[in-house]
Amino acid sequence: MNAVIDVHGLVKTFGDKRVVDDVSLQVGKGQIYGFLGPNGSGKTTTLRMLCGLLTPDAGSGTCLGFDIRTEAAEIKRRTGYMTQKFSLYEDLTIRENLDFVGRVYGLDKLKTRVDAALERLGLTSRQKQLAGQLSGGWKQRLALAACILHEPELLLLDEPTAGVDPKARRDFWDQIHTLAGQGLTVLVSTHYMDEAERCHEILYIAYGKLVARGTIAEVIGAHELATWSVEGPGLHILSRDLQKLPGIATVAAFGSVLHVSGRDAGLLEKSIAPYRARPELKWQRTEPSLEDVFIQLMSGLDSDGGRKAPEEAREKQP
Repeated sequence: MNAVIDVHGLVKTFGDKRVVDDVSLQVGKGQIYGFLGPNGSGKTTTLRMLCGLLTPDAGSGTCLGFDIRTEAAEIKRRTGYMTQKFSLYEDLTIRENLDFVGRVYGLDKLKTRVDAALERLGLTSRQKQLAGQLSGGWKQRLALAACILHEPELLLLDEPTAGVDPKARRDFWDQIHTLAGQGLTVLVSTHYMDEAERCHEILYIAYGKLVARGTIAEVIGAHELATWSVEGPGLHILSRDLQKLPGIATVAAFGSVLHVSGRDAGLLEKSIAPYRARPELKWQRTEPSLEDVFIQLMSGLDSDGGRKAPEEAREKQP
C-alpha cells in the first residue's frame, strides 16, 4: 500500500484525560476511511493531529510524506479540513466566500479555480446567494468547495453531514466518491452506519483507543457474532427478559424488530429456545449488521477503554 498516512503510537492528553491513547494507522491513497465512535472518543483529536493542527504528546509518523511533528505547516498546505460547524461567512455570497478562501491560500488563477469549484459542486446558479440564506445541504456543498479549492491531496471531514437531510447526504457522498476516484484521500468521522458502509475501510475509536478497523466485512467477521431477529407483540418485555440470559451479549431494537446477538451461537440458541416455541413470536437467523457489532463492542468496554467482565457487561446492556 502506498501510505498517505502512516502513524504509530499517537497519544494526546488534555489535563488528566488521555483523549487519544496509542493509536496507530495506515491509510492508502484514494481511499475513504470512516472514523466511528461515541462522542468524546477521540475522533476529532486524532484528525487534528494527522493534519498538523495538534502536536501529539507521544508517537510519530508521516502524513503526505511529511513528519507530523516537524513539518506540520507542509501538511496543512496540502490538506482540506471541513469542520462539523459551518465556518464560512454567512454575510458573504457563495462566490465571495470562495474568493476569500482563495486569497488566504494565495492561489493563482483564482477566478478559474472558483469557477471550477462552483461548477463541480453545482453551485454556479447560486453563486450570488448569501451563505446565511442556504439550507444545511447547500452550506455543506459550499464548505466542501472551499476545502478543495486549493486542490489538496488529503481531505479530513469531521461529521460533515450532521443535521443534513438524507438526499443531501447521498449527494454529498457521491461527490466524495468522485473525488476519491480522482486520487484524493478522505478521512471522515460519522455517526451514521449507512455512511460508514460507504467507506472503503472503517476505524472504530472508543475512549481514545482504536478497537476495530478494516473493511465492513472484515470488522463484522472478526467479531463472529451470532444474531437472531424476532418480531411480535410485547418486544419491550421480551427485550428485558432476554438480556438476563446467558450467551446473549446484546438485545437491540430496530423499529419493530429486535436483534439478539451473542458470541457463542450454541449458548445463544439454547437461551432463546423457549421463546422460539411461542407462536406469537417470529424468529429468524440473520447476518449481524455493522450496528450490531458496534453495540456489542461498546457493551464490552468500560469507560477506560478496557474490557468488562462478562457479568458486568451484561448488567450495562442498553
